Amino acid sequence: GRAGAEPPALLSSRSPAARRVGSQQLIPRSLAESRPQGHERGLKVRSLVESPRLALGSDPEDEPEAGPGALRRGLRSTSYRRAVVSGVELDGSANCKKKNRMSQPILKAVVEDKEKFSSLGRIKKMLKGQGTFDGEENAVLYQNYKEKALDIDSDEESEPQEQKLDDKVVFHYKPLRSTWSQLSVVKRNGLSEAISQEERKRQEAIFEVISSEHSYLLSLEILIRMFKNSRELSLTMTKTESHHLFSNITDVYEASKKFFEELEARHQNNIFIDDISDIVARHAGSTFDPYVKYCTNEVYQQRTLQRLLATNPAFKEVLSRIESHEDCRNLPMISFLILPMQRVTRLPLLMDTICQKTPKDSAKYENCKQALKEVSKLVRLCNEGARKMERTEMMYTINSQLEFKIKPFPLVSSSRWLVKRGELTAYVEDTGLFSKRTSKQQVYFFLFNDVLIITKKKSEESYNVTEYSLREQLLVVPSDGEEPCPSPGKNAAGMLHSGRNSASHLFRLVLLSNHAGDRVEMLLGADTQSDRARWITALGQDSDGQHTDRTTLAQVEIIRTYTAKQADELSLQVADVVLVYQKVNDGWYEGERLRDGQRGWFPSECAKEITCRATLDKNMERMGRLLGLETNV
Repeated sequence: GRAGAEPPALLSSRSPAARRVGSQQLIPRSLAESRPQGHERGLKVRSLVESPRLALGSDPEDEPEAGPGALRRGLRSTSYRRAVVSGVELDGSANCKKKNRMSQPILKAVVEDKEKFSSLGRIKKMLKGQGTFDGEENAVLYQNYKEKALDIDSDEESEPQEQKLDDKVVFHYKPLRSTWSQLSVVKRNGLSEAISQEERKRQEAIFEVISSEHSYLLSLEILIRMFKNSRELSLTMTKTESHHLFSNITDVYEASKKFFEELEARHQNNIFIDDISDIVARHAGSTFDPYVKYCTNEVYQQRTLQRLLATNPAFKEVLSRIESHEDCRNLPMISFLILPMQRVTRLPLLMDTICQKTPKDSAKYENCKQALKEVSKLVRLCNEGARKMERTEMMYTINSQLEFKIKPFPLVSSSRWLVKRGELTAYVEDTGLFSKRTSKQQVYFFLFNDVLIITKKKSEESYNVTEYSLREQLLVVPSDGEEPCPSPGKNAAGMLHSGRNSASHLFRLVLLSNHAGDRVEMLLGADTQSDRARWITALGQDSDGQHTDRTTLAQVEIIRTYTAKQADELSLQVADVVLVYQKVNDGWYEGERLRDGQRGWFPSECAKEITCRATLDKNMERMGRLLGLETNV
């Protein structure tokens, strides 16, 4: 029947729907005052799944009208009625109005009348598993999509927890999205109750791979349509700059689309998904090659964007205008550009969660472990690609800035990289006729993985090399109790937590054999307690930390994204888990990223400590699976 002929949808505290969700419901403020508007229009929205050729199935470059345009029109056509029909959560940000994009309320809608639902002629398709992503309930962009798989202890019920409400009218809290248990077809057929809790959790984990890929695909589509294909933006920069900025993002999009379509086809075949490990393993092993190229280009991408923003007013102005367009949901272009790296690093965590929920004695478990191995290998290739490009570039730059006043050292090598660089104060003892005096001079260190080069800085682009030593010839002594005086008393027992030396933050460095074969002792001072700790860690890296029992380490969850600014720092995403090796009182931690074992420093304000014992143990088990470590849990 036509929407207009149907009785209006009523929200009442005494309706069957209200009794099912409790007396306090999440409803938009507008509905508290008047009847919903424009729901007839919502019924005409084509499904992303029903019409793949009209939505994600077309190349955004070849068919601007039929492809992304159709998707954009679909995004705008959300309505309350649509949510009632779909019987799942409505993402408030999808039906945004220009004036009030960021404060849309959320509605939890429930199908009150199955007859009404089937009269729309879509019940058969739903039973086949189609129409999963046909409403806008899933139109959460990937920037706002947090996979439950990132929380190792997310074994709670899949239904959203009851929110405490102070009032009947509630404002935008966060975008909600449907889980497997909340799909209309699952609810209608009682599938969630018909299977064991373990199997339901497994279904949720499998469905999350599909729903998160869909969200990610939406974000990539916006990046290509709004930014890469913008003629106005392309006119403000050179072709080379554009290539550095967007690289092979279209290939990445196509790879993701193939992956999603195959996952979705499996889901259409049966709402109860047997397994997706074969699809994941196959795509990770071949289709996802464009990811490695994209991630390798990351260093050029970041640098090009920074330069354009700093030196090209026309680019900056056009970019701001595009970013403020409603389709971009007020998100900056950089948040779209970094998504492929984010997505690729989350895939092992998603697959690991499926592993966790699969019986260990089944063939499915072995298949899942194989898929996990493939996606972990892909992440490693992406990381290595990005790092190698950055390291090579850095090596050539530093080499061009060094002036050797002594025997030159051939610096550039494919197996060498920068570990840490920076300025330190050296305390030099001058012995006079009747007394000893300590003078200070500034030195600038370039520490590589196999050699330390000591210089005096002339300018930001020029350094005079005074001496160098192989890293294996270095010996570091913390020297906590020392003062810079003629005969400093040695105290090697002090630890990094000591605050006694707050003024000069000293440590002693011994070059057992420098470039000339001489033994050299240096008393060095850092500006801050954490800088001192970082230098001691970097210079003495090979001797400690290799055999630490990881189960004794504190763990933290990252609550704010951090981008490394120095070579010894760790870039972190929200929800990353890090094992903490050192804490320094002035707010820096040294840790190891759980997902890939990378070590580095980061500000403590980005993290919160994990205290739940069960979560700590599960994280160690996960790390063992992801990195193939022996964990004694």
